[in-house]
Amino acid sequence: MNIKTIYLADDDPDDRYLISDAIKQIDPAITIIEAENGSDLLISIEEKQSTSAVLIVLDMNMPKMNGLETLIAIRSNPFYATIPAVMISTSSDPRLVASAFREGINDFIAKPSSIPEFAKLADKLVSFFFK
Repeated sequence: MNIKTIYLADDDPDDRYLISDAIKQIDPAITIIEAENGSDLLISIEEKQSTSAVLIVLDMNMPKMNGLETLIAIRSNPFYATIPAVMISTSSDPRLVASAFREGINDFIAKPSSIPEFAKLADKLVSFFFK
């Protein structure tokens, strides 16, 4: 059986809850491992050491280690370099978006600001990366 896992790093606990809840509404079988910053996310990924059916969702702006720094660390590790990763951010600054793609992000999505938008984000993540 192929276990589906999403690693979700966001410093806002409300956003983590809303994203996780929306994903669980679509596919309750998905395991969501949450972290409040990139540093904690990297520790979680190292502990699990699994790359099958995995997706990483990173908030751009986090304390300790932001999304871009976390992405660079992930892409520099050959074991995790090919895991799909999505960046979410309230900022749509073209330079930030370009930096994220240059460092190997698979998609950049504007951070939702309403329940229906969180549902759309979850649907996009699940349908694109797990179907």
